[in-house]
Amino acid sequence: MAGNSGGPWGGGGNSGGGDDRDRNTGGGRRPPEGGPQLPEIDELVRRGQDRLRVLMGGRGGGNRGGGNAGSEGPQLGKGTIGLAVLGAVALWAFASVYTVKPEEQSVELFLGKYYKTGNPGLNFAPWPVVTAEVMNVTSERTETIGNRQGSSNDGLMLTTDANIVDINFQVVWNISDPSKALFNIRDPQLTVQAVSESVMREIIAASNLSPILNRDRGIIADTAMQNIQETMDDYDSGIRIVRVNLDKADPPRDVIDSFREVQAAEQERDRLQRQADAYANRVLAEARGQAAQILEDSEGFRARVVNEASGDASRFTSVLTEYSKAPEVTRKRLYLETMERVLGGIDKTILDGSVVGGEGGSNVVPYLPLNELRRNTTGEGN
Repeated sequence: MAGNSGGPWGGGGNSGGGDDRDRNTGGGRRPPEGGPQLPEIDELVRRGQDRLRVLMGGRGGGNRGGGNAGSEGPQLGKGTIGLAVLGAVALWAFASVYTVKPEEQSVELFLGKYYKTGNPGLNFAPWPVVTAEVMNVTSERTETIGNRQGSSNDGLMLTTDANIVDINFQVVWNISDPSKALFNIRDPQLTVQAVSESVMREIIAASNLSPILNRDRGIIADTAMQNIQETMDDYDSGIRIVRVNLDKADPPRDVIDSFREVQAAEQERDRLQRQADAYANRVLAEARGQAAQILEDSEGFRARVVNEASGDASRFTSVLTEYSKAPEVTRKRLYLETMERVLGGIDKTILDGSVVGGEGGSNVVPYLPLNELRRNTTGEGN
């Protein structure tokens, strides 16, 4: 035991030259005499280590503790070396070839810097000089602001009229430029969340509570989408905002009952005000219509009187002209026309004086149809 200094692997490290047992078995136990020579486990392990060392570029069959054990190491042939080279080439090709799906794009990095963008299909990037990062660019990703776990107050925002509103909205986005998303921002998801929340708070801070709850939800969503996209473009993030969905805009839960009562009172006030406005408009329209009618009647009366006066003046002028030509005839004509106009509408009976009181008329008794005259007078009165 004192002469064996070759360690646990044996190897004939005896400075005195060693015995035949150590040189023949490498320090192992001698098999029974007369039996087959079987390699020991230690010898198999040693040979495996030597072969692995040769494949890794080291020297095979190293002398462990002196002696001639190194000359007994495994010898590699040209076939083994060729197989090792082919295996290394296959591993290198396997590491250099990658596949990009239709919904993906790859970013190839040359020594850590951007080199080019790979297209869908089979791509080649010689590893380790060129590496590839594959990113999904068509799938829509959704970030919800307002009800994330552990952040129950994210949706509480202050309006310009000092009210608090609980906002819940979703931002749908995807990657438009994978190289920018990879190099210009650290975490696309957290960036979209932070920018979306900041933009929405800015919009709500510039609005009153009532429009947010009623009519301006669509306008708020469109404005938020535009502002978020502008901010992401300023970051040169390579992210495209697809749409913004404003799901909820309500008062906080603690005051929602009181808020609903206030809203009901405001709606009742608006209803009464609309009724008063409708009544005022109706009365004003009627008054304007009556005024217009009176004005039209007065204009008609004025026109009629003016026309009649103009006609009378023209008629008097024409009569005067005729009177100057034949005074007697014109005077008689005027008399007859006047009597016709005065007596034309009267129910009358004319008795000639010669018949009533003249000669030969003493026996004539005048008869006046008083009943007819009275009836006609009554009818005219009606």
